[in-house]
Amino acid sequence: MNDPQPERRVVVVDDSPFQCAVWRQMLEKRYGARANIETYTDPKEAVEVLGRDIHVMLLDWEMPEMDGMAVFQAAVAAGVNPKRVIITSSHSADRLHDAFDSTECLAVIEKAEPEQQAAFMMILDSIMKR
Repeated sequence: MNDPQPERRVVVVDDSPFQCAVWRQMLEKRYGARANIETYTDPKEAVEVLGRDIHVMLLDWEMPEMDGMAVFQAAVAAGVNPKRVIITSSHSADRLHDAFDSTECLAVIEKAEPEQQAAFMMILDSIMKR
């Protein structure tokens, strides 16, 4: 008999309420009760609750006051495994790689690129199974 997978803490940090709602809807539809989804439009608020219990974090790069790199660094300092962080942006994948390749984050995803979206879903499915 298979035990059900434990609930996974998924944190979304994006200054766009619309984007947070899109991520939440997609994650709830795809993972249901397996995902405990938290969304934050204020990166400073998100930083206050980061910890090693985060299973996966979706993090926007461009945000006012505190950008994704600063949030990423705070997350790692709080114990979040960098291999559980996916950086999202409207910038090109090349620009994202230039900025984040040295961070050891799990992936960088260009939000508007369909091929990137397909890769993102495969990455997310893989990490949610762990």
